[in-house]
Amino acid sequence: MSAVIGIGVVGFGWMGRVHTQAYARIPHHYPDAPAIALIAVADDVPGRAAEAAARYGFNRAVLDWRDLLDDPHIQAVSITLPNFLHREVGSAFAAAGKHIWIEKPVGLSADDARAIKGDIQVGVGFNYRNAPAVEKARQILQDGEIGTVTHARFRLLSDYAAHPEGALSWRFERERGGNGVLGDLGSHGIDLIRYLLGEIDSLVADTAIFIPTRPRPTGTTKGHQRGAGEPGPVENDDWLGALLRMRSGARVTVEASRVAVAEQNNYGFEIHGTKGALFWDFRRMGELGVSTGSSYQDEPVRTVFAGPHDGEYGTFQPGAGIAMGYDDLKVIEAYRFLRSIADGRPYGATIDDAIRSAEALDALERSVATGAWVSLPTV
Repeated sequence: MSAVIGIGVVGFGWMGRVHTQAYARIPHHYPDAPAIALIAVADDVPGRAAEAAARYGFNRAVLDWRDLLDDPHIQAVSITLPNFLHREVGSAFAAAGKHIWIEKPVGLSADDARAIKGDIQVGVGFNYRNAPAVEKARQILQDGEIGTVTHARFRLLSDYAAHPEGALSWRFERERGGNGVLGDLGSHGIDLIRYLLGEIDSLVADTAIFIPTRPRPTGTTKGHQRGAGEPGPVENDDWLGALLRMRSGARVTVEASRVAVAEQNNYGFEIHGTKGALFWDFRRMGELGVSTGSSYQDEPVRTVFAGPHDGEYGTFQPGAGIAMGYDDLKVIEAYRFLRSIADGRPYGATIDDAIRSAEALDALERSVATGAWVSLPTV
């Protein structure tokens, strides 16, 4: 492998920009990281790739992602496309021997995710596990400070699709957007549950569509803009509620919604053990609520700030209590992806994590269809 890792980015919406900015920031925080060069950006929206190349310094811009497959200067690609394209594009780059950083949920099913495995490194965009306070929580759990985990609640509530006039984009179509909020937010919840609490044994779920129709877009949609065309049906789910039995014996509830009025990125968890509890809210990303003691009843909760010895915090800030942001989590993710390539071993969330998450999402859908508990495959 060359000393400099050549990068291609496929898809340049918001997340393509986030990936590109993360690559650019790596030397600022990780001076010993592998060097990179931004080789090419691909996007089929006319003018978008050319604008990205001019702004961020890619050597070239193309409309068709296939033009990157045989480029000998590209060793790794970011795939930040809609879910329905993940399998086709990801498997093609995997077959071409390119390392892949791909956004969750990695396709529309576990089979889609499995199709991207190969003799390459694959990093996956489960960014919330990278928060230093979450990594601190994981260490507390592993050290047994709150005893044996008994039950937990994970929530991922947002209002990004709450307006009934939000355009009927690909996100609301079954063929292109998959299972809706399950893949969009539920996949993050499943990954956090597995990262912190281990493997899921079985689950039962319910889902709902609360806004059954939306106006069709009259042009290329950007973000969550309003629609102006004729109404069309919403084909995938707005809301998910599920009960999980963990292999450890713990019980977990998870709720996700994209139409929760008054909720803006309300993501987090409460984890209860036999000797204490942990509390985390993404909107206060650097804080972890910790309750430990010997009284069992009337125990207080203290706020602990993530600091330089928690996860990757020390590469960004010198002392506890200084805020980090969402884009910092993607810098951590990008660094771990490049380190995986350089060392030939995985760091951070991998394609195996995406497969396990997708297996849980598939099981959630089967449970909704049957109304029954569904067991997950044994690892």
